[in-house]
Amino acid sequence: MTKYRYMAPCHFGLEKTLSFEVKKIGGEDITVSDGRVMFSGDASVCVKANLCLSTAERVGIVLGQFRAKTFDELFEGIRKLPLSDYFGRYDAFPNTGHSLNSVLKSVPACQKIIKKAMAVNLCKAYGLNMMPESGAVCQVRFSIMKDEVLLTLDSSGTGLHKRGYRRDSNAAPIKETLAAGIIDIARVRENDIICDPFCGSGTLLIEAALKALNIAPGLRRSFAAEKFGFIPEKLWQTARAEAAEQIKRGTEFKAFGYDVDGACVELTAANAKKAGVKITCERRDIKDFATPAQPLKIITNPPYGERMLEVSQARDIYRTMGERLLPLDGKQLYIITPDEEFEDTFGQKADKNRKLYNGMMLCRLYSYYK
Repeated sequence: MTKYRYMAPCHFGLEKTLSFEVKKIGGEDITVSDGRVMFSGDASVCVKANLCLSTAERVGIVLGQFRAKTFDELFEGIRKLPLSDYFGRYDAFPNTGHSLNSVLKSVPACQKIIKKAMAVNLCKAYGLNMMPESGAVCQVRFSIMKDEVLLTLDSSGTGLHKRGYRRDSNAAPIKETLAAGIIDIARVRENDIICDPFCGSGTLLIEAALKALNIAPGLRRSFAAEKFGFIPEKLWQTARAEAAEQIKRGTEFKAFGYDVDGACVELTAANAKKAGVKITCERRDIKDFATPAQPLKIITNPPYGERMLEVSQARDIYRTMGERLLPLDGKQLYIITPDEEFEDTFGQKADKNRKLYNGMMLCRLYSYYK
């Protein structure tokens, strides 16, 4: 079977986690750089990547990679690519992208050149004067970084963070892919008890359940690549059947969500139901938090100043967290926040902290486990 090169972007700080996921689904020749992982594999790897990667933002099929400092070089580089291997004679091929630290700075101008070069390429391949573009929409994405052009075909369509369960969210949700990365760092397993005392829309708890029960995050949604002519429909049917068979049932996993806002509690319950996982939800203020007797992992994204509250209000909450959650007594805590003074306010230095980006905001994941 034909092998392809793939590119999967991710949140900064989750590259190692994503590369491990890629290896697990059969990806080969894995290379990691800031904010993305590249790998190789046949068409079945593309299918599994979309269904199973929990920390990737999307999966792009690499159409070409070359240097270009002029529009002529950009045009010629694309004109020479074997595009008819990927695009049918009726497919539409809109493009979008970005340029950074490159001679070719104008994104709209690059879009026009790329569109024209692709049209010339495909018209020649199919013996046409004009591409009808009346069929499936095949989104092309480009990046030009330091004059290096990377052209990809988006196989995901809607971003992979859209699992299908969170049609609604509270005022400040954490992205599903970032939540999945945090869950992986916390090493959530099928016999764990997980708690989020600021559950919001339930994303951390739901991603924990998906991980613990081995539910493929993309199992309940569709993908752009399902309309690609070069990826057999049978591969999708087989991969979905295999993913369904691998779901763990009858586990001891439990998840508890609390929030002072009753609407958030209702939202968490509704989203969990859509995701097909069970979460026990209850309205409760952090000041009333009581640690259960059994060991558990507390994983949370508490309110912070730049999000919903004033900094002073957020730090009052952090102090209360320290009073209710410390000492550890067998608990493990994983807390993400952009507040650089969190440890001082909380009352204990973390065993480990790592940089993660929540969108464009630099945060730290503070881990307490000793």
